[in-house]
Amino acid sequence: MDLARWCASRGWPVHPLAPGRKTPTANCERCRQPGHTHKGCACIQAGRWCHGFHAATLDFARIEQWWFNHPGLGVGVACGPAHLVVIDIDAHRQQPPDRDRLLPGIPIPRSVDLGGLANGFHTLGVLAALRGAVSPADDETTLRVRTPSGGLHVWYRAHGSHRWQCSAGSSSTRALAWQVDVRANGGYIVAPGTTTVAGTYTAVGPAREPAALPDWLARELARTGHLPPAHVPAPRPVPPRARQAVLAAGGGRDAAGRALAKVLGEVAACASVPEGAAFSAKLNRAAYTVGGLVAGGHLSADAAEQALRDAAEQARPGQERRYDAIIRSGLNAGRLRPLSPGGRA
Repeated sequence: MDLARWCASRGWPVHPLAPGRKTPTANCERCRQPGHTHKGCACIQAGRWCHGFHAATLDFARIEQWWFNHPGLGVGVACGPAHLVVIDIDAHRQQPPDRDRLLPGIPIPRSVDLGGLANGFHTLGVLAALRGAVSPADDETTLRVRTPSGGLHVWYRAHGSHRWQCSAGSSSTRALAWQVDVRANGGYIVAPGTTTVAGTYTAVGPAREPAALPDWLARELARTGHLPPAHVPAPRPVPPRARQAVLAAGGGRDAAGRALAKVLGEVAACASVPEGAAFSAKLNRAAYTVGGLVAGGHLSADAAEQALRDAAEQARPGQERRYDAIIRSGLNAGRLRPLSPGGRA
């Protein structure tokens, strides 16, 4: 529980790993049914740990509930919400692939002797040398974690609004280097200090915090397809639970209901862009509007507040501490200025 708290205090949402393993705890029976996904799952809304990193949270009360009752659980960190890019260097005993797959996009002439190349430490070292940079394996400025199998996890902070994507070093579609995986959006990493049947994930070197992702490495990740294609998010409807709360709050087809639905829809649309999208500002504006409508007697307070939480959870799952503070602040400010159904004070 202390390890999970330590991670959460750094803004890294955590989720349980199965005791003695590096994989998430199993879903409940209902969530194991074919076709069932994390989207709209009642378990996540209720604070249960189904669906792995999708249930990751910064909520200390939930963390205490999970790990106090099940102290044998390991700790996983959801990389995307934590704004982390982790370079996972493997040291498996495998036959190297063809030389054109060792460093995707970089041809290696036949004249180069690859006789001593055996693992991800070597391929990443070659890539760094070609770019005149220090290999992440040797980067003492950032958190590095030795894995029980002899590999290394190198943690970096993602900068800007880039949504770096995961990859496996053996992939034929997107890869940084052979035996080098990338953990980012859509993935998780085992927290240092977690123990499995194979051993403990142990921090090495002097650094205990992730440094910013080096520019040269960011360019290599972009070159090898670790950024999704640019797109303009489509408008997103109000989440079903939030829509129900709008009706329960007394809003429907009248002006108050339409005003509430509009600001909730803007919050929910932020789900299309996990970083950025002015989420905080949109949620604050929605909370201010709700506070004004409640103060004007047009909506019930409890149901309207629940609608805000449902929309925020849809956009930023597992970030309760962040969005609850925004909601409270916006509601308190909005209640000082009662709104008419048309939205005027």
